[in-house]
Amino acid sequence: MIGAKAITDYSLVTYGHGELIYFIVKPSNISVLSEASVGARIYALMTVLKGVAEIEMLCLNSRENFEDNKQFLRTRMEQEENPMVRKLLEKDQVYLDRIQVQMATAREFLILIRLKGEKESEVFPYLSRIEKSLKEQGFSVKRADREDIKRILAVYYEQNVTTEHFEDFDGKRWIIPGD
Repeated sequence: MIGAKAITDYSLVTYGHGELIYFIVKPSNISVLSEASVGARIYALMTVLKGVAEIEMLCLNSRENFEDNKQFLRTRMEQEENPMVRKLLEKDQVYLDRIQVQMATAREFLILIRLKGEKESEVFPYLSRIEKSLKEQGFSVKRADREDIKRILAVYYEQNVTTEHFEDFDGKRWIIPGD
């Protein structure tokens, strides 16, 4: 359905869209940086992008989004006639606001490289060069492994940010060897 063929130890192999390699970039909290520091970060990213034309970028939530719950609470507060229940709903609203503020920087930035027909002997030196370039520009980066890729897919397609370990295929935990 999503065009995924297989997840390898370092990539997502797709039908017709190439092999996808993900680099996870740890975000910087730019709200505490000076204007000059933010400019330097932007320039560093621009330097990487100019050096590797094949880069695609993604930004994902890596934590829950509470907007639907907050909207539900606002609607319920407007409809609620009992002042005690309305007060409890307001407390729930404040609690969700506090959690959301604590998770405000819960973003995950991904750099994606799409391989199409590259020789296997050339792939790892190429990926190492990209990773080195990112690190030289001051980014905290890691190449995504199998578990990272499964988590990325779960967050992107399912908004599942609470599961710690993902199955290789749906229902795997229910298979009993030898049965």
